[in-house]
Amino acid sequence: IKAINRIEEDFTRERKGDVVKTFRNPDPALHPFERAREYTRALNAVKLDKIFAKPFVRSLSGHRDAVSCMARSRVKLTDIVSGSCDGELRLWDLRRGIARWCAASAHSGFVRGVSFAPDGETVWSCGDDKTVKMWRHDMEDQEEEEALDGAQRGSSMVAAHSILGQHAFLALDCHWSEPLVATCGVDVQVWDPQRSEPVHTLTWGSESVLSVRFNPTEKQVLASTGSDRSTVLHDLRSATAIRKLVMEKRSNRLCWNPMEAFNFVLANEDHNLYTFDMRRLDAALCVHMDHVSAVLDVDFSPTGKEFVTGSYDRTVRIFRANERHSREVYHGKRMQRVWSVLFSGDSRWVLSASDDFNIRLWKAQASQAIKPLLPREQRSREYQERLKDRYKETPEVRRIARHRHLPKPVLKAAKLKGTIRKSKERREENARKHSKPGTVPKVAERKKHIVRVLT
Repeated sequence: IKAINRIEEDFTRERKGDVVKTFRNPDPALHPFERAREYTRALNAVKLDKIFAKPFVRSLSGHRDAVSCMARSRVKLTDIVSGSCDGELRLWDLRRGIARWCAASAHSGFVRGVSFAPDGETVWSCGDDKTVKMWRHDMEDQEEEEALDGAQRGSSMVAAHSILGQHAFLALDCHWSEPLVATCGVDVQVWDPQRSEPVHTLTWGSESVLSVRFNPTEKQVLASTGSDRSTVLHDLRSATAIRKLVMEKRSNRLCWNPMEAFNFVLANEDHNLYTFDMRRLDAALCVHMDHVSAVLDVDFSPTGKEFVTGSYDRTVRIFRANERHSREVYHGKRMQRVWSVLFSGDSRWVLSASDDFNIRLWKAQASQAIKPLLPREQRSREYQERLKDRYKETPEVRRIARHRHLPKPVLKAAKLKGTIRKSKERREENARKHSKPGTVPKVAERKKHIVRVLT
């Protein structure tokens, strides 16, 4: 017995304006121009991405001086903390776009570093006043005072704990599972909140240490960058330095890949970023270009596939971890030099803090809708992404997808950099042609900027 089974849900429209659902025969003989139609759809999808690309979401204003540092909570998606050059500290709620509290005089002078403790409720900060301070916040008490402004509620905040050092601190980071805090200045110091003296003092011949970061996976390893153009890897178990990398120019910031325990990215003064494997420092895994001025900060996405950078050229760029050029660039008319950048905990948002007293919230995918998508819309979006990936190497699709509008100073500087780089390559090639074979060797870009590696 052969029976025809028909389910009413397969033919029912979800909304009144929807097209009536019909079945499609996948026989290729019935669709002779399928590739041509798919190419046109891919071209339209790329063009629509450009039309709907509106990455800027909102501005978090309230600071009265340049914002120097930021950190995100490791527990809550909506919590970030920022510090400014006038010593003010603010805890922000990204969902509402307001400051939950602020400590107007957290430090005297610049706030150089902030970080959340593993519990998500404790904030550590350091500054030019030679102090490291711990701040606690009771969320339940704060919710009872919703009628008051966040800045007014926090104006009387007092640090729960303070540590006085001998020198000014330049950066700070919290351990991912233990109650330890690493600071840097003259050297790298690891602190226990229960003690007034550092547990470990780590140094390797640098006048000052600019940044320090704990490895999120290999939790006993931390890395630091120094003013002597060095990057040093330390092991807390033996309280010694493991390796030291010296480059042509100094690195301003460092960030570990959260999904690949051995890889980290350096934000360098030579306008580039370098991805290294800590097991082999004699060559970079990838050199990320496109910035036209010093790169000041870098932060990885929690997925480990992308990272965001902020530069002295007043732009924010998003790079894929294994690609040389950025996939996205954000800028604004009023945005000044970007001192700090962050990826949100769900990888959907990017934050940038700049000289113009503002923190800006951007979408990680410029054309992605903020609203929740219906099932049909989600399927359509996935289909368009597959089409763009399938035809991404065709000339027209590639040209439209790569095109970005840049500020005139950045565009001119990029063209000048390209001209200088081509001229230098041409001179090297001419010298190689007119010299004895082997006297002018070819040096890969991944090795060209490394001076030496010490163990």
